[in-house]
Amino acid sequence: MSSEETNLLQELLDQHDYELPEVGDIRKGIIVAINSQGVIVDLGSKRDGLVQPSDLSKLTDEDRAALKVNDEIPVYVVNNEQPDSVIVSIHMAQLNQDWIDAEAMMESGEIDEYEIIGYNKGGAIVPFGRLRGFVPASHLTDLTPGMSDRKRQQRLAKLRGEKLPMKVIEVDRRRRRLVLSQRDAQKEWEEKRKGELLENLNEGDVLKGTISGLRDFGVFVDLGGADGLVHISELAWHRIDHPREVVKVGDEIEVVVLKLDRDEQRISLSRKQVLANPWDSVEERYQVNQLVEGKITRILDYGAFAEIEPGIEGLLHVSQLSRTNVENVSEVVKEGETHLLRIVSIDPNRQRIGLSLKAVTAQEQIEWMAQHMAQAAADEEDDVIDDDAVAAAEAAVVDSSSSETEEE
Repeated sequence: MSSEETNLLQELLDQHDYELPEVGDIRKGIIVAINSQGVIVDLGSKRDGLVQPSDLSKLTDEDRAALKVNDEIPVYVVNNEQPDSVIVSIHMAQLNQDWIDAEAMMESGEIDEYEIIGYNKGGAIVPFGRLRGFVPASHLTDLTPGMSDRKRQQRLAKLRGEKLPMKVIEVDRRRRRLVLSQRDAQKEWEEKRKGELLENLNEGDVLKGTISGLRDFGVFVDLGGADGLVHISELAWHRIDHPREVVKVGDEIEVVVLKLDRDEQRISLSRKQVLANPWDSVEERYQVNQLVEGKITRILDYGAFAEIEPGIEGLLHVSQLSRTNVENVSEVVKEGETHLLRIVSIDPNRQRIGLSLKAVTAQEQIEWMAQHMAQAAADEEDDVIDDDAVAAAEAAVVDSSSSETEEE
C-alpha cells in the first residue's frame, strides 16, 4: 500500500471516529466484555471504553450484579489520552444523572419523601440517588428558632430513620451542593395527600389511624394524609365524660368512615362501630330475675337509668323504686350511686332492660352491703369482715325492711 493510500485510509478512519469522546461527556455504550481488567464498553469509536475495577467497587452490589454483556449503559468519560482505550466511569455517570434529576425536581417543584440518614450541627442529611442532600435546620418543621443546641441535636437524633416530604431548593454541581426543604413542602404535601385520601375513601370503609389529638368533643385521627374526627359519642358503646377515658394520643385504633364531605374536606369516623356491641350478646350474660349492680347515670321524672356494664344501661322506672309511692326520684337514688338491682325484663332487639330496686329483698341488700363493707375494710386495712360490719349493714337497710314487712 502506497503512502498516499495509507494517508487516505487514516483520513477515512478519522472521519469514522468523528465522535471521539471528550472528557466530561456522557456516552451510551454496549458492554462487550467483563473480565479482571474491568468492563469493556463499545462506544461506537475506534477505541473502546474501559471501566476500571476501582470504579466498579463504588457501585452497589445490585448494580454490579446487573451488568451483563450486550447491555447498553451510560458512562462518563474520565480520560481519552490512553492509546488503547478510553477510561470511563459508570459511577460518575450515575452521579451525573442524579444531578440532572435534582435540577429537574427543583425546576418542577415536585415533592417526594426522603429518609433522614444522618445529621450535623446545621441540619439533616438525606440520600438523593447516589448523592447526599442537606436539609438546613431552618427548613425542618420540628426545629424552631431559639431552640437550644442540645434540644436541637436531640430532635435531629429522633428524626433519624424517618421519611419526610421535601422539595429540592438549590442545586450547584460545581460546589457539589444539593439543598432540600421540608418546610417548603409540608403544607403542599399535606394538601395533596388529603386530596388523594378523600378521593379514594368511601363511607363504610374500615381503616387504621393514629390518635393525633384529644378534645372535649372527641378525638382527631391521623389516617395517613388527613385527619378525621371521632365524636365522643362514637368512641365507645358506653357513656364517657372525656375521650381520655378510653384513648390517648399516639394510640393506633381501627375506625369506620361514617360520613365524607369532600367539599369541606371533612371526615367523620366511628370507633365504636368496629367494636363488639354489648347488646348483641346481652341474653348470654343476663336473665330475668338476676341480681346486678347498677350505677345511676341519669335521673328523669319517670325514673332513672343505671349502667350495669359499659354500654348496657337499664331503666329503673319510678314504679320500681320502692313499695311505697315515690313522687321525687332523686329522693330515692342519686347520680353516681351504685345499687343492687333485679332484672325484671330484657328486650335485646329494642336494646332495653327493665330494672327494679323494690324487688330486691332486705336480706339480699344486707348480704350485698356486707360484701361491700368487707371489701372496703380489706382495701383499707387488709382485714376481713366481722360481726360489726354485718350489724352495720343490717342497720343500713332496717328502714326498707321495716316498710316491706308493713306492706306484706
